[in-house]
Amino acid sequence: MRKHELLAEQTEKDKKKEREREEKKRKERIAKQKEQEEEEIRRHQAALQAKKQAEAEAANIANTTDNDVVELSEDGTFDLTASNNSNNNNSTSAPVIPPPSTSSSSSTEDVTPEIQSEEKTNGETPAEEEEEDNSPPPVGNGGKTDKYVWTQTLSELNVVIPVPPGTKTKLVVVDIKNKRLKVGLKGESPLIDGELHKRVIVDDSFWTLEDGKEIAINLQKDNKMEWWNCVIQGDPEINTKKVQPENSKLSDLDGETRQTVEKMMYDQKQKSLGLPTSEEEKKQEMLKKFMAAHPEMDFSKAKFS
Repeated sequence: MRKHELLAEQTEKDKKKEREREEKKRKERIAKQKEQEEEEIRRHQAALQAKKQAEAEAANIANTTDNDVVELSEDGTFDLTASNNSNNNNSTSAPVIPPPSTSSSSSTEDVTPEIQSEEKTNGETPAEEEEEDNSPPPVGNGGKTDKYVWTQTLSELNVVIPVPPGTKTKLVVVDIKNKRLKVGLKGESPLIDGELHKRVIVDDSFWTLEDGKEIAINLQKDNKMEWWNCVIQGDPEINTKKVQPENSKLSDLDGETRQTVEKMMYDQKQKSLGLPTSEEEKKQEMLKKFMAAHPEMDFSKAKFS
């Protein structure tokens, strides 16, 4: 009899510890989600400020008159005729200064800048894209429906489904398949029942009932190099171009893969803000070096094509 009492007492202690662990995890998850929301808001505000600054600079470039400009000709040389004629009416021609030569035949193309922000200012950006730029990135890189809330990383999804307080584990029905998900309570219509957006690894996926009021489901992606725009096909979708992977998660990738993902995300963010991509920044950096090598030339009112 004493053995049974001790066993029951130990079982109760174990259950209490498990509840404490689950409560701690829940509080940590809530705190992390709140930090993510605050960080997303700060990033969004900084992005808007950077966009306004870029648009102002692009407007200044667009308003530059065609007089007293330095033209970059098709052969890669700077024609100073226009600026010299404005400064000296008696001058008929001006020297042509070639750019520094390199062994590569494509040096002219690399030096020529492509001012993307000016193109955006000239009205080539669709109105729909500008509206998307004003919306913040999805919180947790996920979304929500009337039945559940979800977040994701490159490797997994977390789905949280509210249920009536006091729900018991034995009443929960969760069926995870590699391309389908069904969730509900016994004797009631399913809360989720549909085809998944992409395949998942069933053996590595799991679910728990938290505090008797939430079903938390962890789905391990089969392809850990892509973002999902929804959980169940037909449900509301997010714009995957706005997702922002956490550095802590990127550190789990090998060096080459991480570099590719970071470059892809950076270029997508730059395009959405109307700013130069990484390749365009390289070209502009080469142009800056050329300017530094020729301080005798005035590029303050230069127009590049």
